[in-house]
Amino acid sequence: MSDKRADPGRILIVGGGTAGWMAAIAFSHAWPDAPITLLESDTIGIIGVGEGSTPKMRQFFRNLGISDAEWMPHCNGTYKCGIRFPGWSTRPGFESYYHPFFSASDDPYIHAFYRNVVLRRENLDAHAHPDIFFISNYLSQHSRAPLPENTDYLSEYAYHFDARLIGDFLKQRAMARGVRHMVDTVTEVKQAETGEILGVETGKHGYVEADFFVDCTGFAGVLIGKTLKVPFHSANKFLFNDRAVALPTPHADPKVMRSETLSAALKFGWVWKIPLTNRVGNGYVYCSDHVDAEGAERELRAYLKLPEDDQTEARHLKMRVGRVERSWEKNCLAVGLSQGFFEPLEATALMVVQETIEKFIENYAVGGFTPAHREEFNAKINLRFDSIRDYIQMHYILNTRTDTAYWAACRENPNISDSVRHILDVWDNDGDIVEEYRKDGLAYSPTSWWCILAGMGRFPRKPPRKPRKNVDVVDPDWPRQACTKMLQHFPDHRTTVDAMHR
Repeated sequence: MSDKRADPGRILIVGGGTAGWMAAIAFSHAWPDAPITLLESDTIGIIGVGEGSTPKMRQFFRNLGISDAEWMPHCNGTYKCGIRFPGWSTRPGFESYYHPFFSASDDPYIHAFYRNVVLRRENLDAHAHPDIFFISNYLSQHSRAPLPENTDYLSEYAYHFDARLIGDFLKQRAMARGVRHMVDTVTEVKQAETGEILGVETGKHGYVEADFFVDCTGFAGVLIGKTLKVPFHSANKFLFNDRAVALPTPHADPKVMRSETLSAALKFGWVWKIPLTNRVGNGYVYCSDHVDAEGAERELRAYLKLPEDDQTEARHLKMRVGRVERSWEKNCLAVGLSQGFFEPLEATALMVVQETIEKFIENYAVGGFTPAHREEFNAKINLRFDSIRDYIQMHYILNTRTDTAYWAACRENPNISDSVRHILDVWDNDGDIVEEYRKDGLAYSPTSWWCILAGMGRFPRKPPRKPRKNVDVVDPDWPRQACTKMLQHFPDHRTTVDAMHR
């Protein structure tokens, strides 16, 4: 595949699920004349518990010309304004913090937040908890949809959804665009002497050839790992959690639906709580070195306050935490769990899927449908994975819990990247994280880093001093009153999504 060509050739996607069908519909949109086939087994299940996204997913649907009202009702979708993190810190006044989604309209509040944080880092008495400065936090607390009316305010948001249903929705749209769907199981992978994949043997359809292959086979990594032998780099030394147990529950009050993800710390990990239109998705992500599956399920059921005779079946999952050394190897691209996975604390899984697909489309086309830009592509995807890992680990490093050995181990973990170590050093010594963002290309914006560091109380431990007379401190009543006043422009969340269904 060293010679340039005029088109991407025949593309075979092995594996379905959300990742597979996201790839299929995006490829068919970018290359409408390319023969694209998705081959998936009806005997191999999909993970399908991911129920949250980042705001980046808005652009995915926008590029495809699909409105919220088209796909959200099919997938029991709801809006997500941010993520709340109760229980990670025990510092008075910092027991919970909210990771907001923000837009250019939030700039005045962001600057006010920055101003007070700078003063608080100098140990001056200034209100520096992020929650009060961001409208999205108020929207979540008051169960509002992030769709402002009669105002120029620009709102940023993400989504909650049923992962299985979103895969089904994309499947129908992709097939309508001409993507061929084959239900079969791969029994053997054929390779050329150069190592490139030539085709796959299947149980019912025989031998299937293609020019380029996409591995969406999940943790199995049938093409990228088992066939092409691309090394896998485990992240277990950075992130200890390797198991999850999921358990759905009905809404406590069907008329009220928060527009946030809850990520609450428990004894040996954390629990997610995600509102869909028809139910609440719950799950406990934990470390099997500290608690077994039965103990984790008991703790989750107790947290959810389920009665002892509750018969709802829990789903137990194992997680392979880390990433492959190269997502694009020879004539194969790994997408989704086959390329890598970090725990869903910041709902980044589908964001990486989207970025992998979009960057591949761009690089493959610019390179004349050759591997010309493969190394550059792999470097960018690896940087994205590693910077996400760093941001997730920061939650554990900053925790101040003392109730279990698990939390102490997370906090005292000596295995942190140079990037994390540098960010902490810059923060603790009054440096400029904005400048570090420009230099290192961090996955998260400086405001997100400021929110987690300030929100979990990473400030001097000694009592703060009164500000000097010539120091301008932002009065917290100003953002509180301004954000509260803005609430009148945002509709009720439950009413909004119900209207979509009608």
